[in-house]
Amino acid sequence: MSTSTLSRRHLLQTLGAGSLGLATLPLAGCALPSAIADGGEGDAADDELTFLISNLDGGWVPSKSAISSYEANVWQQLTDKLVHTDADGVVSPWIAESWEQDADSTEFVLHLREGVTFSDGTPLDAAAVLANLESWAVGRPDDGLAPVGLFPGGTYEGAEALDPLTVRVTFTAPTLSFLPTLGYHGCQLMAPASIAASLEEQSDLANQIGSGPFVLDTWAGDDHVRLVRREDYDWAPEVLGASGPATLSAITFRVLPDDTLRASAARAGQTDIAYNVNPQVLDSFTEAGFVIEVPRYLGFVHGFSLRTNVAPFDDVRVRQAVTRGIDRDEILRTVFTDAWESATSWLQAGVPETTDLTELFAYDPGLAAQLLDEAGWTDRTEDGFRSKDGTELGFTIYPTPYLTGSVPEAELISQHLGRLGIRVSTQRLDIPTWTERVTNDPEQGISPVTRSFVDVGTVAGVITDEGEDWFAVGSSDEELVRLRDEVAGAADHDERAAIVEQLSRHVLEQAYFIPLEQNVQRIYVQSPQLSGITFNAVAIPSYHAARKDPS
Repeated sequence: MSTSTLSRRHLLQTLGAGSLGLATLPLAGCALPSAIADGGEGDAADDELTFLISNLDGGWVPSKSAISSYEANVWQQLTDKLVHTDADGVVSPWIAESWEQDADSTEFVLHLREGVTFSDGTPLDAAAVLANLESWAVGRPDDGLAPVGLFPGGTYEGAEALDPLTVRVTFTAPTLSFLPTLGYHGCQLMAPASIAASLEEQSDLANQIGSGPFVLDTWAGDDHVRLVRREDYDWAPEVLGASGPATLSAITFRVLPDDTLRASAARAGQTDIAYNVNPQVLDSFTEAGFVIEVPRYLGFVHGFSLRTNVAPFDDVRVRQAVTRGIDRDEILRTVFTDAWESATSWLQAGVPETTDLTELFAYDPGLAAQLLDEAGWTDRTEDGFRSKDGTELGFTIYPTPYLTGSVPEAELISQHLGRLGIRVSTQRLDIPTWTERVTNDPEQGISPVTRSFVDVGTVAGVITDEGEDWFAVGSSDEELVRLRDEVAGAADHDERAAIVEQLSRHVLEQAYFIPLEQNVQRIYVQSPQLSGITFNAVAIPSYHAARKDPS
């Protein structure tokens, strides 16, 4: 797929004028870090790529339940996958050059490409694939190394090497999601030595050995990662349209937290790509000739998962009221641009099994107020907020650091719910603090979600106690458990689609999840000199075939 393909991803060439033009950005070089404004790694040669990113502090341990979209940009260049899954969910060969599966989708035989090696010289053979499968499906929880959250570990039975280049994988139930998920960015192939390393050792990117078209040159904390071309690389998937080593000689990912400065650097020609700038300046870049990529991808919409064992979300009426009290149209008008669309379910519209269930969570402040009254939140504090038995109705939103625009969006939601008498505080956190405060704190009742997947069958892995238990229901919701198991074990796609609709309807009726907007989590402002960039099913770019025209 090239940058001219317009299926689920499209160029922002039809946007209306944004509220902030390029003329309002700082002058070129103004207040930019010296490495960017004065040359250095920010002044790349014609065969080197520079990439400005807001942070790289999500950690470098690949065996965890979810990989940050920031670090995924780096991992995609360092590693390969068994298959390539494109933006339409189509699976094509990569390291697995062919495969067979039985009629029940419980047994798969993968035939590996010959001659592939990791950058340390270790062969990428059946033994290496077995080690990777075990890390994705099981992990090493006792050592702090989690399995991949969206790998179908719930039905995974095991794998064996039939010969040095053939692997048989078996599942306890039909697992339609297995092959597509091998193209998910959590399923990146790592050298056995990297997999066997300790948690502390894996935290050092220098110890992470992949087989991809680039290798690590240098990295420095939350400052930069520099990759250089691997000269003997010759096993890219055919779908990328290029063979042999990468065209680019090097890629430097440099951290620049300020959105405005990243945009300024792009406009001044001091970077080739600026990642996740303010959505309101995108049309001005388009008018100036830049390529703006906002690839949509398969996964969940941006929204909130609610822990039902944490007050006030232990009452379904409160959950439903919060869902009905958010004006999504105002969010789109105020925070985002025409490239953003309102959610129609808790799954992205591009997921083939998604159906429009907007009526289950559409904005209805009158109904929201009625639900809160029925739940007994009828008293008022001196500040005018609802209360019951002396307890004020309220909670705190920690906007996701993975989505540009999440802070003003959370502030607007606070206003919407404030009109209903709910006190909503917002607090912006960096990624490590956010992860500790939100993801790892069981007492935080509301959690932002910006999560991708490549096959809907893996959704079952996050919603109950056999997975990540997003809603803190354990196995207490028998209907949810039944639907979870039926989705994970469906034997054909038509059967599964009907079950996914039932599951989605149940999740939304119980208000376990509050959908907001279609997830446009990754925004790439690209120099017009760049070409040959491709995106996979979860909107992560490959620069193997990328090239720069001389400037």
